[in-house]
Amino acid sequence: MNWKSTLQRILKEYSVVLVLIFAFILSAFLSDVFLKWTNITNILRQLTPLLLVSLGMLTVVLTGGIDLSVGSTVAVASVTCAVLATQTFVHLGNLGLVLAIAIAILAGLALGSITGSLVSVFNMAPFVASLAMMTIERGLAYVITNGEPIRLDPKLPANQLLIDFGSDKIPGIELPLPILVGLAAALLFWFIFRYTRYGRLTIATGSNESAVALSGISAARYKFRAYQISGVLSAIAGILIMARSGVAVPATGVGMELDALAACVIGGVSLSGGRGKVINVVAGVLVLGLISNIMNLLSVPIYSQQIIKGLIIIIAVLTTGIKKK
Repeated sequence: MNWKSTLQRILKEYSVVLVLIFAFILSAFLSDVFLKWTNITNILRQLTPLLLVSLGMLTVVLTGGIDLSVGSTVAVASVTCAVLATQTFVHLGNLGLVLAIAIAILAGLALGSITGSLVSVFNMAPFVASLAMMTIERGLAYVITNGEPIRLDPKLPANQLLIDFGSDKIPGIELPLPILVGLAAALLFWFIFRYTRYGRLTIATGSNESAVALSGISAARYKFRAYQISGVLSAIAGILIMARSGVAVPATGVGMELDALAACVIGGVSLSGGRGKVINVVAGVLVLGLISNIMNLLSVPIYSQQIIKGLIIIIAVLTTGIKKK
């Protein structure tokens, strides 16, 4: 009886992990290129920015909110860092690069704070507040760049250092450095939501806000912090994307908010708040990445890929409903 209940619990709470394992095995059978280490590390490096954004989205969704501005925050942070590193602080060398990265992250924090204030202080609906900020921030990214791409100059040592971080690998295991950022973030948020007071109260805010308020705890504060965290993680994701490509464009991150939401939904996160696990969101991100990768290897047209992704999201939602019943 205990064995059966344990199996049922695993199937209920970690079904997306089983789906990930199945998708991995299926992909290995469908393509002989899939299991090559170069392809695996490529998938992980491409998914690192999405993982960071998805962890931020998870934090917001756990409070019962939603953040549609994450993709635009990615763009603002990316172009801000590029402009500062290639123009404003170019004469400061490595110190200029550090300042550029710090200011870009602070920009993400500020934008997340504005969205959080609209939701937690002014009681604006999260969908409306983040949608408005999404539009404002995207426009801001175009204003900063005048609609033109900003390229990192490899002739500048500080710029080359950033480019190297986006492309270099750890000697011996040939693991791209950006992946370490994603891994560290996943472990940190797993620890936060599992073992810290902040994590428990963030989940409680989305699960039963009234009970949190009656306990004398400010639910608004936890909502506000969730949007701040989302902004910071989106900013870091933007910097990683820029470092990898060597160029910042105002269109960076378009549609990323939908992919992050998809990863959360596939991972079984409740969009009404109060329920979700970091490991399942990580698995959701990897499922999306595996699907895109295997379809690219099989030369499936991009428009067909979008249809398949949409169907997967529908199936994930239906499966979540069945598990609840």
